Amino acid sequence: MFDHVTLGQRILFGTGAAADNAVAAVEEFGARRILLVHDAFAVALADAIAERAPVVRRVDEIVQHVPVENAERATAAAVAAGIDAIVAIGGGSATGLAKAVALRTGAPIVAIPTTFAGSEATDVWGMTEGQRKTTGVDPRVLPKVVVYDAALSASLPATVAVASGLNAVAHAVDGFWAPRADPINRALGTEGLRALFSGLRGLNADPGDLDAREQTLYGAYLAAVAFASAGSGLHHKICHTLGGAYNLPHAETHAIVLPYVTAFNAPFAPDAAERVQELLGVRNAAAGLNALRAELGAPASLAAIGVKESDIRRAAELALPAVPPSNPRPVTVSDLEGIMRAAWVGEQIV
Repeated sequence: MFDHVTLGQRILFGTGAAADNAVAAVEEFGARRILLVHDAFAVALADAIAERAPVVRRVDEIVQHVPVENAERATAAAVAAGIDAIVAIGGGSATGLAKAVALRTGAPIVAIPTTFAGSEATDVWGMTEGQRKTTGVDPRVLPKVVVYDAALSASLPATVAVASGLNAVAHAVDGFWAPRADPINRALGTEGLRALFSGLRGLNADPGDLDAREQTLYGAYLAAVAFASAGSGLHHKICHTLGGAYNLPHAETHAIVLPYVTAFNAPFAPDAAERVQELLGVRNAAAGLNALRAELGAPASLAAIGVKESDIRRAAELALPAVPPSNPRPVTVSDLEGIMRAAWVGEQIV
């Protein structure tokens, strides 16, 4: 017996069709005054949309983890301009800023992701203030339309693409033991991982492989849908704490931490472990994820992205109150410290 909720949104998937699909989406809304939120490197697409849609304000001050002050400035600009819709182009931080504005104004979002972040498929928002990242769930922040175009990720540096893809992997894996995990979101997460593993390995072999990019984007969407349904598990609580407290790169943090959370939870979550093992063709889920991280060339440790050893105890204490009671095994501060210390060192998992 289970209670499953599937979030409703329209998906427009077409390589090379981002501008056309975005304009069609806002026309369907009947939008008259659009706020355009975009990463600095998405200027060309932003310009193309602005030429064909009624954009009255543009915001390109995108900062990871969405500092509250940035959200307040963007919201003030949106209200002053009288916007009635938002178009967001970029990675998870651009989508996150659009969500912060939608949370306050109720304006619908058309999201055009340029990475594999997955935020566009969830009703989860997050903002950072005073070195603490706060997240929440609200139907107002779920984009009404998502425009997927695999060509938009082609300009991503290989390291960024890999980390973003592994962040998507974390959505699926963490969703297997998240508070609202059920057979439907587990099935979505499993298919998402199947596409992600294939797509990421294809991109690693040939960054110009457009089919591999489409597979990765498809897998990232499925993983995010599964995550939105299942909720945020232990892995995301740890990563949100680390990211908010020490301003770490979001995707890289997820790529590094996931194998160690998996090593901690897998003995108490055999179904999740078996799914990962079968898809990777390994006998140990955590070791397989760590080997994949190494194969794809993602950063090897939290130390490598700027975490100090002296930060670990405080981070563990900050994370503990956020740990879901439903985690498959009990979690203490010492457990969290052990997970983070292993990730800080970049310990081998066998």
